Order: sequence, then structure tokens, then C-alpha cells
Amino acid sequence: MDLKSKVAERLIRYAKIMTPSNMESRTVPSSQCQFALARVLVRELREMGVDNAFADDKCYVYAFIPPTEGKEKCPAIGFIAHMDTVSDYTRKQVTPMVWENYDGGDLALPGGRVITAKDFPHISSLAGRTLITTDGNTVLGADDKAGVAEIMTLAEYILQSDIPHGKICIGFTPDEEIGRGSDYFDVEGFGADFAFTVDGGEEGSIEYENFNGADAEFTVHGKGIHPGDAKGIMINASLVAIRINEMIPEDEIPAKTSGYEGFFHLYEIISHVEEAKLRYIVRDHDLEKYRQRLDLLRDIEKTMKETYGDNVVELVIRESYRNMKEKIMPHFHLIENAEKAVSDVGCRPVILPIRGGTDGASLSYRGLPCPNLGTGGYACHGPYEHITAEGMETVVRILLEIVKTYSADSEGVYS
Repeated sequence: MDLKSKVAERLIRYAKIMTPSNMESRTVPSSQCQFALARVLVRELREMGVDNAFADDKCYVYAFIPPTEGKEKCPAIGFIAHMDTVSDYTRKQVTPMVWENYDGGDLALPGGRVITAKDFPHISSLAGRTLITTDGNTVLGADDKAGVAEIMTLAEYILQSDIPHGKICIGFTPDEEIGRGSDYFDVEGFGADFAFTVDGGEEGSIEYENFNGADAEFTVHGKGIHPGDAKGIMINASLVAIRINEMIPEDEIPAKTSGYEGFFHLYEIISHVEEAKLRYIVRDHDLEKYRQRLDLLRDIEKTMKETYGDNVVELVIRESYRNMKEKIMPHFHLIENAEKAVSDVGCRPVILPIRGGTDGASLSYRGLPCPNLGTGGYACHGPYEHITAEGMETVVRILLEIVKTYSADSEGVYS
């Protein structure tokens, strides 16, 4: 099988299926369009011979490949990716672009944007590869349809080969981009002893530390009246919203932090005189600092209430996930074996903290240790998103090496 062509073709095909999740929705999944990709994946898995593949009523896709003879006692290894994309830059149809033998320099996209070496210094290292982008008007959706394509290609390769293997569990989730991807994941039914999400950056990256994360929303209820008669009566919700944001430490935002540093990210404002909403994501690797960040938001709410009245400002905090590190450390063979798999395919292992979160973080706390592996993608969540066919092929080979490693454990060493 030509892994490079196969995995690239899958990504391009999946990318054209619109699947943005919707933060405003309270349904599961948050957008019905995600079922379109779920149905495609179930059909393809069944065509491969995985007759047990199905999508449930909440748009989770499950499947497993039974162990080969003599490998029934090996650990069951799972691979998980999410089907949804961010909602930003999704108002137009995704048009993937393929750049054969990319020269490693600045790349002008048809939509007018340019992927520059100044903004993305790594691009020179991609010279000679087959680069996949959009036309510059939308996200590509390689986050995380590249992970989906890589897991699907792994499954197809294993089913067409005679490689001995233990049980392999496959899961695709909705709504990861809005922090709900693991909410209804059936851990017990999934049937894996350990798993990996395939939802990271460059090929060879291995991640087992992530942000503690929460969403926070301030709602300001203003009082509108004709400006000429407003003295002592009007409460301008937009001005109150500005005051709220001014109380956020100005250096603790994504543009001014890196590594293990946490942040407050104001990602949306909806503002009028009568009502305003400020929506933040709050992130920190350190649990105590994370809690202090949430306490700061509560203190801001208290101050606003004291200033404007009890009914003017409301704060709602929804915690999304916790740092998975403490749940991975007792099973550190997952990281060691992933490092070995990366090295065995001729790639360099890169262990970095995630400046975000994955379904695996929540699943780890639900009893399924689940670190994260890179997909080969870059610049996700925006119109500069890009990935290479070669990088995706490497990821498929890394997953295959992980399968081989755990399929050699018939004595339960990793139990």
C-alpha cells in the first residue's frame, strides 16, 4: 500500500466535509453536520472488513479490530481522533490545495494570504515535500482530520497485512474543539487498556502534559435610555465589559506567553448598550495557578457587582479538562514506547507540554490513560493551516510501531 498517497487522499476528502462544532449549541453533537463524516467513516471501516463499526446517536464512532491468533492476552491499544473543526474560518467550503515538491519558501495562497518563513520558520524544513494547504479562505481541518485519516490508514494497512497484533480499538469523537469531546465517550465499551489521541503538531511529537482548562463567560446587563436623558440612569454594558477586560493582567494573554505559562484568552465579544458578553478560555499547567486564575475572575465579578449592582454582571465558569500528567506517570511505558516508535521510523521524538487540551486529558481521568501524538500538522485553527503527506505517512508508521510493541506483550508486562 502507498501509505503517503492513501493518507493524503483521505485527509483531502475528509477536509471537504464541513464539520465545525458550535459553542452556542446545547445539543450533542453541537452540530448535525458532524454526522456526515461519522457516516463516511463507518462505511469505510465496514468496507475494510470491520463489521462492528458504528456511530451512536451522539455522533461517536467506535470500532475494533480483533486480535490475531495467539495475541488475545496482549494489551488492547486504542487510537482516538476528533471529527469536528473549529468554527472560525468555516463560512466557505474548504478547498484543499496540494503543492508537490514544495520549495520551502514563502507560499502565496490563492485567497491572498501568504504562508511566510517569518511567521512560520519551520517551513524551510518542509522543502521537497508534498504540502497540503487550503486556498487561504478557510481552515484546512487537519486538526484533527489528519489524525482521523492516519488512524483509518493504519487500520486499512493492518487489515491487509499479516502483522500479528492485539486488539486495536478505534474511536472518533465530536465536539472536541469546544471542550466536550469526551463527555459521552463510552470508555468501557471502547475496550482499550491504553490509548493515544492522534491530535498534535509535528510528526514525532509526544505530549502528556496539558493545560488545566476552563471556559468563562461574563454577561453584562445594561440599562438603555436616550443618551440625552441618560445621566444617573444609563448603564452602558459595553463600557462595563471594557472595565472587566481591563482587570485581566495584560501580559497573561496567548500573544505574550509560551511553554508552561498560562493565560486568559478573550476569544469573543458581543456588545451593545443593553447587553454585552465576554467569552474567555482560561489555561494553566499548574493546578494551583489555574485555580488562582478562576478566583481572579470571581473577584472581578464581585467587584463589578459592588460597583454596579448585584444584577448587572454574571459570571459562568465551565471547567473543561485537567492536566493528564498525574494519570500518565503510573503508565510511563506509553511515553517510552512512543519515543521508541518515533525513533524506529527515523524521526526525532519531541516531548513538549500541550498549550491546549485533548480528549485524552479527560479520558485519562476517566480511567483510560491516553497521551497525545502529533499528526504532522502546523498552524491549526486558521487559514494558514498546513501539513505534508510525508509527515502523515510517518505518523501512520509510528502508530504501526506502537501496535507492534504492545502486540509483543503476551505476558502482561504493561498491565
